[in-house]
Amino acid sequence: MRHHDLVVIGAGTGNALIDDRFAHLDVAVVSAGPFGGTCLNAGCIPSKMLSVTAEVADGVRESGRHDVRASLAGISWPDVQERVFGRLDADAREGEKGRRASDFVTVYRGRARFTGERELAVETEDGTQELSADRIVVVAGGRPVVPPVVADAGLPYETSDTVMRLDAVPERLVVLGGGYIAAELAHVFHSAGSHVTVVEQRDSLLAEQDESIAQAFTDIVRSDYDLRLGRELTGVAGAPGDLRLTLDDDSVLRADTLLVAVGRKPNSDRLALDRAGITCDDDGLIEVDAHLCTSAPGVWALGDITAGPPLKHVANREAEVVAHNLLHPDDPRAMTYDVVPSAVFTRPQIAQVGLTEQQAREQGRAYAVGSRRYEDVAYGWSLEDRQGFCKVLADRDTGLLLGAHVFGPQAATLIQPLVLAMTFGLTAREIAERPLWIHPALTEVVENALRDLDTAG
Repeated sequence: MRHHDLVVIGAGTGNALIDDRFAHLDVAVVSAGPFGGTCLNAGCIPSKMLSVTAEVADGVRESGRHDVRASLAGISWPDVQERVFGRLDADAREGEKGRRASDFVTVYRGRARFTGERELAVETEDGTQELSADRIVVVAGGRPVVPPVVADAGLPYETSDTVMRLDAVPERLVVLGGGYIAAELAHVFHSAGSHVTVVEQRDSLLAEQDESIAQAFTDIVRSDYDLRLGRELTGVAGAPGDLRLTLDDDSVLRADTLLVAVGRKPNSDRLALDRAGITCDDDGLIEVDAHLCTSAPGVWALGDITAGPPLKHVANREAEVVAHNLLHPDDPRAMTYDVVPSAVFTRPQIAQVGLTEQQAREQGRAYAVGSRRYEDVAYGWSLEDRQGFCKVLADRDTGLLLGAHVFGPQAATLIQPLVLAMTFGLTAREIAERPLWIHPALTEVVENALRDLDTAG
C-alpha cells in the first residue's frame, strides 16, 4: 500500500487547492474524469462561452430595433465546438501534464473508494492501486440526476455533461427541467436554431429565484419556447432521433433530442464513505463543520459533494479555507456563506444575492421592498430596455439589506456593489448615499430602488 502525506480526491477545484506551499509534502491527486472537473469540461466555462455566442447571435437578430441593418447567416456549430472545446480540452490536458511533471504530486487516474480510515482503493486501467494518507480532502463533485422514466427507457438522452458537445444543433429539443442549467442551455440551443420545448413540474421557470424574477422570466420566454409547466414526464418511447415523450396530461411531444436537466446529485454514493466513518445527510451530501472537516479525523470535504451553494466561486473559496487549515492546523479558518452572489446567463441576464422575497416571508422577517424598472429612470432610457428591473429587500427594523435581485442587461455587473454593501453590513440609506461606480443608467436604477426602500420605512 502506497502512503502519502495528503491525498486529494478530485481534479477540479481539488487540483486548484494544491500549490507550491505543499511542496514539502508527498501529495497525490486522484481523478476519474479529466482535469479541471465539471466547471472546465462540462459546466460553467463552456456554458458561458456558448451563452456569449448566443448573445451575439441574438444581438444581430434584434439589431433592427437600433436601426442597424444586419442579418444573421447562421451559427457555425462545428466552429463553435472547436473554439470552445478545442481550447478547454487542451487546458484539461495541460493541467494533468503539469501535475504529472510535479516533483511532489503523484497522479492516479481512476475512481477512488474508501476501504478504511484514510485508506483508499483506486480502480485504474492497470488494476487496483491501494493508498493510505495522513490527510485526505474529498472534492469528488456531483453528476446530473436522471429520472427512472428516462434511464429505464433505453433510448438516448443528453445531460449538461454531454449536450454541449453534440456534433449538430438539434432540430427539436425537449428540455426536462426549469432550473438555471435548463434555462441557460435552452437559451443556447434556441439561439442556435433549435425548436425548444421545456417541461417543468412547477408553475414557473427558475422557481428558486425571487418570485418576481421567476415570473418575469417565464413570461418573457413564452414567446420563444413551447412551455409545458406543471407537467411531468411519464413515458419515453420511439427511436433514436425520433423520440415520443408522454406527459402526465397524456400529451405527446416529438423530439430528436432530450436534455435532462432536473438537478444534480453528489458522487458520495460512489466512495464507500461509511468505511471511513464519514457521515452524510439525507441527500447524500457530506456533512462538514465550519472548518470543512468531516466526521472522520484527518478528512476534509468541499465543493458540490457538500451542502454549501453548488457554485464554482464558492468552491474556490472553500479550497482556500481548506488549504489554509491543512497548512496551519493550529490557526484554522472558518467558511461562511453569508453573502453569496450568483447569476444566470440567459437572455435577459439575471443576478441575485441574499434572500428572495418568498424566503423572507417563510422566515417571518419584517422587510420592505424597493423596485425600479430600467425604463423608469432617465439614464435607463439609454439601454432601451423595457423588461429590466432591480428589486431590493431590507430589514424594516435595522435597514440592513437582506437581498437584491436584478433582471436585465448587465445584471451581473449591477449586483456587484450590492454584494459589497451586504458584505460590509451597510443599511439601505447608507448604500443610497454612496456613489455606485457602475454604468450610470444602472446606478440610477439601484439608487431609486433603494430610495423606495427608504420610503417604505
